[in-house]
Amino acid sequence: MLAGAFYFLFAVFSFLLVLSFLVFFHELGHYSVARFFNIAVEKFSIGFGRPIAKKRRKSGEIWQVSRIPLGGYVKFAGDAGVASNPDVEQLDQMRTELAKTPDGPQVEDIFHFRPVWQRALVVAAGPIANFLLAAVLFTGLGLALGQQFYPSHIGKITADSPAAAAGFQYGDNILEMDGRDATRFSDVQAYVSLRAGSPIEFIVDRDGVRKTLIVTPEREVIRDQIGGQSTVGRVGMQLRDGTLPITKELGVLEASASGVAQVGQTIAMTGTYLGRLFQGKEDGKQLGSVVKIGTVVGKVASDTAQADVPFGVKARAWAIRMISLAAMISIALGIANLMPLPVLDGGHLLYYSYEAVAGRPLSQKTQELGFRLGFAVLLGLFVILTINDIGYVGSFFSNLDAS
Repeated sequence: MLAGAFYFLFAVFSFLLVLSFLVFFHELGHYSVARFFNIAVEKFSIGFGRPIAKKRRKSGEIWQVSRIPLGGYVKFAGDAGVASNPDVEQLDQMRTELAKTPDGPQVEDIFHFRPVWQRALVVAAGPIANFLLAAVLFTGLGLALGQQFYPSHIGKITADSPAAAAGFQYGDNILEMDGRDATRFSDVQAYVSLRAGSPIEFIVDRDGVRKTLIVTPEREVIRDQIGGQSTVGRVGMQLRDGTLPITKELGVLEASASGVAQVGQTIAMTGTYLGRLFQGKEDGKQLGSVVKIGTVVGKVASDTAQADVPFGVKARAWAIRMISLAAMISIALGIANLMPLPVLDGGHLLYYSYEAVAGRPLSQKTQELGFRLGFAVLLGLFVILTINDIGYVGSFFSNLDAS
């Protein structure tokens, strides 16, 4: 009973630690670029709601940690709220008051009075910080662990599977898929998993002869690495028994290049999935919100804590897994914030793009309507994703006999 409570609390702690870490860097991106341009900042907050700890800096800014640890914000002078939408009345009043105090803050210190390109850079800095953080984390893992992968040496072919129908045979070595390198089995799995129902052209080496095979993955429900159900594309071929992993130590430059490449690959895979979603080729059930993130992080942390290994080994494994998850979630956070909804960074950038092209901002009435509609869409999306999350959590208690 006590052990179960401990593991649950450890799971919650791990999730909040990872999420707060990522939110901090996202908001730090906004804040750092704003301060680089000497833009006045009122508040830097990790979490929403009432603060549980805060400190006022000499510059007048308030840095705080709030009660609801599911996000954060940087509030600039003149903001109507945490979404950084301008309060026109407050801005007009501020412009008047600033004119009366020439020795104090000036109009040009206010975010909403800055040139559109500066505002765009401040807004874009949050998602960019998430992508940069992910690259740094992947680089650190590469330096610490090196690089390990299995070559694409094919073993068992499942009878009546797409791979069998396409003509794959035991002993084939995969070289390419749709014109890209496929010598790493993990790359093959990731590529196939996102293309259920879409033909893939493989080039294999069979006893020294290059052969072209066309295979169409089938949609299949599987258990993921933590025990939840996921629907992915599968072709029915396995890694050859006895295939040894290739391990390579990485220097700083190699690890950095690998880290940047992993970020790019993850963004590309996300883009592929979203593109297929809009084309009706995916059902969107693989998307999740904070509940799924919390479940994955918490389950990984809890399973690591319960492993029957020495404490030092356990602590190292926990750190590596949390860093790896933090990198992946950081990318997802950056992508999510770039959605073109006015309450998100992507929505602000959409407004600024219009302003840059038209030479004037959207009317206040239009902007307010956009923020309301954006909030409604975001709320609806949150409901849908939460339903997905509940289904994912429930899948831990179901079986896959029917599949």
